Amino acid sequence: MPLAALAQAPVHYSLAFPNAVHHEARVTVSFSEVPAGPLQVRMSRSSPGRYALHEFAKNVYDVQATDSKGQALAVSRPDPYGWDVSGHDGTVRFTYTLFGDRTDGTYAGIDAVHAHLNMPATLAWARGQEQRPAEVKFDLPAGWQVATQLRPDAAKGTYYAPHLQYLMDSPTSLGAQKTRSWQELGRTIEINMLYNGTDAEVDDYTAKTKRIVKEAAAVFGGLPSYDFGRYTFVVNYLPQTSSDGMEHRNSTSVTNSRQLRGDDVMNNLGTVSHEFFHSWNVERLRPRDLEPFDFERANMSNSLWFAEGFTQYYGDLVMRRAGIFTDDQYCQYTLSGVVGAMLNSPGAARYSPVQMSQQAPFVDAAAAIDPNNRGNTYLSYYYIGAANALALDLMLRQEHKTTLDAYMRALWQQHGEPQQNYAPAKPYTIPDLQRVLGEVSKDTAFAGQFFRQHILGHELPKFEQLLAPAGLLVRRARAGQASLMARPVYNAADSTATLGSTLVGSPLYQAGLDREDVLRKVDGQRLTSAKTLTELVAAHKPGDVVAVEYRTRGGIRTAQVTLAEDPSLEVVTYEAAKKPVTKAMKKFRTEWLSGKAK
Repeated sequence: MPLAALAQAPVHYSLAFPNAVHHEARVTVSFSEVPAGPLQVRMSRSSPGRYALHEFAKNVYDVQATDSKGQALAVSRPDPYGWDVSGHDGTVRFTYTLFGDRTDGTYAGIDAVHAHLNMPATLAWARGQEQRPAEVKFDLPAGWQVATQLRPDAAKGTYYAPHLQYLMDSPTSLGAQKTRSWQELGRTIEINMLYNGTDAEVDDYTAKTKRIVKEAAAVFGGLPSYDFGRYTFVVNYLPQTSSDGMEHRNSTSVTNSRQLRGDDVMNNLGTVSHEFFHSWNVERLRPRDLEPFDFERANMSNSLWFAEGFTQYYGDLVMRRAGIFTDDQYCQYTLSGVVGAMLNSPGAARYSPVQMSQQAPFVDAAAAIDPNNRGNTYLSYYYIGAANALALDLMLRQEHKTTLDAYMRALWQQHGEPQQNYAPAKPYTIPDLQRVLGEVSKDTAFAGQFFRQHILGHELPKFEQLLAPAGLLVRRARAGQASLMARPVYNAADSTATLGSTLVGSPLYQAGLDREDVLRKVDGQRLTSAKTLTELVAAHKPGDVVAVEYRTRGGIRTAQVTLAEDPSLEVVTYEAAKKPVTKAMKKFRTEWLSGKAK
């Protein structure tokens, strides 16, 4: 049979849940028109949007394989991640039990009331079959419905993916869905939610999500052409759920155990805003070093500062523009955290955003048991990217009569809109990002300097100067207060406190104290409660020297520790700081933070 015909023979998946109460699914994968020789069946080791290894094969067992006549086939294990099936007649039915009890964007969560399935953690696949379409059938318990970006085929009762890349990128939630749907700019946007709360809470959440969708679309001048005409928020807010958000091409997986009331709504909507912005940035406007995604290894990118960090900036900015945040809340929840992290992180002063991006395989839900020194060497590409997005937006507005919105639109038009075979036709490189910045700013020298200093280098932005034209002030959050710049864990059993890693330049670091050292006395006093240390330090001023008795690996020691001023920063409006606000400041702030949707 010609290769073109072979490439079109679909892979059929069937999922049933006869033992869901014990977190098991029974999965059957049917491969037809298989070439002669062993079929190499694999479980993924990585997942789109995650960059570390996860070894999903560890939750697969009771593996069996048969041919077209139901005859058992020989199954061998060439490595921990897959199986070789030999002696087939061109057909292989590969069946296994999957265990899953973590509901988030990475794993599979199965129980008596729902199944939340990240496909790399759920579905086996075969080498050489990656371009074949897939059809998935769910044997659903009573009352369960399907939420997925896979294309439904009502006649067959199946769900379709054009190839393995799309299939693996399609999280699916099964359960009693609360569904909301609306039309936005000619596209269908839908929310499918597993939630035990009220319909009124879901309606309020939906109304705010609609505003988020409008403001995100306004940044780019429209919505993407979703492949099957719709975008799906796959939402799970059940009590057994872990907090997560994971972007996908035509959907997002949003999970949290928090309810849709009080401050929890704000937290949940922040994830919605961030993940929806990804339907442009990283799903279609995508770095070349992530195309195509490799499911058998860790995927490293140099551009997560942009893909995730600029999305982090816009996720919160969209919330402000949608009216979900006030100016003061935007300062409190977003700007204070981003600016404080950037200016106070030893890692940000040490390594560039590109180098931080390269660390993702070690930090993005990666598991390790040995200690590390990331407190002194690392700042998340989310924060370092968001901080540089903020700085660049303010630079463009103040010095170049344009905006970061215009930059994102230009990138979208050149590298995001062109698509083919459900994938970006022109994924970008870092030189592409610099080139387009030069075009939008009409200043190639500025673009080159920004990338050299702030993206390839690690020069910190001057936020005090950049935020002042918007009538925003960067200041010490606890000015004049003394600090050890550490948060030791109190041990009530013996009235001591155990240190974590100490930060470079902090009082304890300078005095020679390190992780697992145990504070016994401070300023001559025992730590009789968890509050004692805070109270003892608060009684002093920055620059005071206090004696600290501690137990280290070498025995009992006493050090003279010079207290520092608390380095915590905050961003506040001039109004809150009782500073005069000019009309120009108000105008600048309004043009930056006000809604753009019509």
